[in-house]
Amino acid sequence: TGDPEVSFPQRSSDEDGAAPAANSSADADAFPVTLESTYGEATIEEEPERIVTLGVDGDNVAALGVAPIAVQKMTWGGNAAGSTDWFDAALAEIDGAEAPELLDVTDAVPTDQIIGLEPDVVIATNSGLTQDDFDKLTAAGIPVVAHPGVQWGTTWEQSMEMTGQALGRTEAADEIIAETKADIEATAEENPEIVGASFIWAFFDPTDLSNVGVYTTVDNRPAILEELGMVSPPIVEQGGTEAFFFNVSAERAAELDADVILAYGTTAEESEQLLQEPVLQQIPPVANGNYVITLEPNDTLGFSFPSVLGIPYALDHFIPEVAAAIGGEPQVY
Repeated sequence: TGDPEVSFPQRSSDEDGAAPAANSSADADAFPVTLESTYGEATIEEEPERIVTLGVDGDNVAALGVAPIAVQKMTWGGNAAGSTDWFDAALAEIDGAEAPELLDVTDAVPTDQIIGLEPDVVIATNSGLTQDDFDKLTAAGIPVVAHPGVQWGTTWEQSMEMTGQALGRTEAADEIIAETKADIEATAEENPEIVGASFIWAFFDPTDLSNVGVYTTVDNRPAILEELGMVSPPIVEQGGTEAFFFNVSAERAAELDADVILAYGTTAEESEQLLQEPVLQQIPPVANGNYVITLEPNDTLGFSFPSVLGIPYALDHFIPEVAAAIGGEPQVY
């Protein structure tokens, strides 16, 4: 990503009982606090010190000046260490912070590993946590702050608000939210081409072009683009509000009309070949050269797994590419 590599002292088993570092303190009278989620309540009696996070709530915790003891490993879009440069940079600002344990959720949430860490709270406001995971962790006496709506549908603002409440730092969380919203507004002003432009965030499967995947506005990617002033066309609205993704059959490809279409790719060569497929050439923004195919998942990670640390990176690295594509300069990068 171009940022300098940051290293931290490794957390040893002998130190697991020690309180992690923090550069901030909880608000007065912040506890006890009870947070509601889809799976149930989490009551936190006193300021938590041993904090485990799933999704990218580790970003939100670090942004509040607190070092989590374990975070989800970023197996997609992260850096070589399984983290992100923006999380590492925030952690480096916390005096005495150690490298958190990484939780691999590729197959499932490692509930036994989490229980073994004896956390004071698990924060998972936008993650793959299931009801069974929630029940197992709470049965072990661990408060779990899960998502408040549909899975993967928590907005970045909600995640930050809930993390602030869980850590007793609501005032600091509100300030960070305001700063992030100001970043979003400034990016829209710097890229006026995107304001009012319609978009589709799609998924192309090179092995099966019988359908085109489309992310709905439940997903954070389209949701953040709408915060920037972009708009979803009617076909996206047809996806509803219950799922973050739906398929459009190849026969309806021409209906995927928008000012720009966005998608992921693996290599530039494969992407260029894919874009020439007859099915995809029926999609107006593909045929017209108004597309962004990103080969750098790191550039959009701040939108797909949004946090107050990742969003600014995505604003700087991805939105200028979107603006260029709307202006007729197709982007495969």
